[in-house]
Amino acid sequence: MTGAAASEPPPWQATRETSFVPFVYDCDNPPAGDIEEVTALLGGKAANLTVMARDLGLPVPPAFTVTTAACRRYLADGWPAGLDGELREHMARMETIVGERFGDPANPLLVSVRSGAPVSMPGMMDTILNLGLNDATTAGLAARSKSPKFAANCRHRFETMYRDIVGVAEIPADPWQQLRAAIEAVFKSWNSDRARSYRRREGIPDDLGTAVTVQAMVFGNRSVDSGTGVLFTRNPATGEDVLYGDVMFNAQGEDVVAGNHRTQPIAALHERIPAVGRQLREYAIALERHHRDLCDIEFTIEHGKLWLLQCRVGKRSPQAALRIALDMGEDPDFPLTRAEAVGRVADILASPPTQVSERGDVGPPIATGLGASPGVACGEIVTSPDAAVAAADAGRTVILVRAETSPDDVHGMARSAGILTSSGGLASHAAVVARGWGIPAVVGATAVTVGEDEIAVGDRTLRVGETITIDGGSGEVFAGAAAGKAIVVPEAATLTKWAHDAGIEIRGVERDTELPPAGERAVRGAGGPLPPDDVLRALAIKGYASPEACAAATDRTPEDATAVLDRLVADGLCEMAAGAFRLTADGKAVAAERIAAAAATWGSEQANAALDAFLALDHRMKSTVTAWQMRDVDGQQVFNDHADKAYDAAVLADLAALHADTEAWLGPLGAALPRLGVYLRRLARANAAAQAGDPTYVASPRVDSYHGIWFELHEDLIRLAGRSRAEEVAAGRA
Repeated sequence: MTGAAASEPPPWQATRETSFVPFVYDCDNPPAGDIEEVTALLGGKAANLTVMARDLGLPVPPAFTVTTAACRRYLADGWPAGLDGELREHMARMETIVGERFGDPANPLLVSVRSGAPVSMPGMMDTILNLGLNDATTAGLAARSKSPKFAANCRHRFETMYRDIVGVAEIPADPWQQLRAAIEAVFKSWNSDRARSYRRREGIPDDLGTAVTVQAMVFGNRSVDSGTGVLFTRNPATGEDVLYGDVMFNAQGEDVVAGNHRTQPIAALHERIPAVGRQLREYAIALERHHRDLCDIEFTIEHGKLWLLQCRVGKRSPQAALRIALDMGEDPDFPLTRAEAVGRVADILASPPTQVSERGDVGPPIATGLGASPGVACGEIVTSPDAAVAAADAGRTVILVRAETSPDDVHGMARSAGILTSSGGLASHAAVVARGWGIPAVVGATAVTVGEDEIAVGDRTLRVGETITIDGGSGEVFAGAAAGKAIVVPEAATLTKWAHDAGIEIRGVERDTELPPAGERAVRGAGGPLPPDDVLRALAIKGYASPEACAAATDRTPEDATAVLDRLVADGLCEMAAGAFRLTADGKAVAAERIAAAAATWGSEQANAALDAFLALDHRMKSTVTAWQMRDVDGQQVFNDHADKAYDAAVLADLAALHADTEAWLGPLGAALPRLGVYLRRLARANAAAQAGDPTYVASPRVDSYHGIWFELHEDLIRLAGRSRAEEVAAGRA
């Protein structure tokens, strides 16, 4: 972005009455100003598209953005005068670029409509894809794509999204009416109850508004020289500095991640469409250097033309994280210092990953697939997620073997020591979930045929309950238990030295250990992988949260929370809204089931008694927070400016006394329902920080403050008791 001169504001800050200020900007031609100013006007999503399209000159599908200023005008006075004309003007430019026309039955241009607030802001609408379809344009799309099935699928998805988000039963046939109604739906969502509640808690001004980005659709299933794929700039399983990913030709994006389609390695793109392969490599390097990190890139090829649809910092296994940090920190041409590299992986270095050596004489592998998530796992075969859960509950270690996995399998995957699939590629559901959770996985082992009670490998049959070993690094599958020695990955020693040189404290490095031969070794990580149920409950309680907020709520690292959030998104249980995460309808249903199950285990009598006992403490908490925020001066309540240190010290003393009583009450409850112990640990940290002199930890929504944690604890207790906050408020108890 270009910076505005200090002596004059960006031109878009002028009033529309004194000079014409656009309500719409093309993403490759944003207004003047630095990145913060442009983000304030165009929203975060559009600002990122602008970086790719204009600053880096990469091929992004053409897009334009209706500004936050237009949103504010709409909310105050209705649909802005002149906005229709601007929309048509910028749509015409998009039509010229792509060679298609919006609403043209013979050559239809379809667009997506996306919201984007200047800050991480839930409550905005989801993306609407394929906007512009009606009977005539659907027929035109079918004719041009030579696939009526493809056109019908696009129409179905469009209508489903439109009815759900715009809130209408009948969809207008006029594409321009569709577009206007979609934009209005985004604008109105700024004042939704959820959005207002969020802004109150986060201290976000109500006058920012949200932007709306309209972007041309591109399709990878139009022809044999079309395709779609997912690319990592480095191997996210091992950290090796090679392009890594999957591609499918003449296919849609969801085909790549579903796991039930045979994908091809990214190298196939270089062989089939070498010019596109070279372009993609160049773009990957540029994006990685810009973000200074591993990048996860989604792309589509339409008739031999490469389009970048998304780029974000990619998730990686702990082993890959160390190697990537080491390689980037050692490269004098890469824009990352050694201290920065170490800072990214300090938590991993505290308990570094291991790799297998000296496997011993275990015989040749019975099958080989793709090493999708490193590590060795040994356990008995199960072929259903429910069986995996049952075996894990019984204390047995299992390998979940499936033809492919889907979101329906996640509960069993989370309880498995390893995952083996007979199909799917490196970006399949099984691969991505396993990598995110640090579970060893081998995918695409085509020699394996999965039955209900057995698996067949060639002419060999292994029954459910028999033991196998998988190596998620090499992709090998062994019959029986393959013992070996686990040694700390070599990158850990170098990075630990860098940490010492930079003054970054690392708690220590694990010694080499012997791997138990029968698979007794637990999945790596403090307490194992972060259970998805914990994140579901956190989102149910909080309503919406960043990865950092989810990490605080579950007492884990942001990396742990991010990995689970990404998988919940892939499984359709949660979704992103303007940079934050929230539960989908399915996610809310699952979370409610999990909370109900915990309540049933704890018992209704105990849950209601706990809530009743909480109320006396809650009255003290409210008084303490009120005293922290307001003071009595000359008989009137005024905002506490915290100038009176003696007054603040007295309030903090009340908080300390409240915390001591809370510990005495909540401690025993944590023994009966362990997740309540997480609240106690969080409250203790917040109290300690407040007593040590950081006032934000009393009640600020910007940190994991005492008041914020207290609110979540109250909400959790209400739900465990089978009540609702509305009922508690009506009864004068909340």
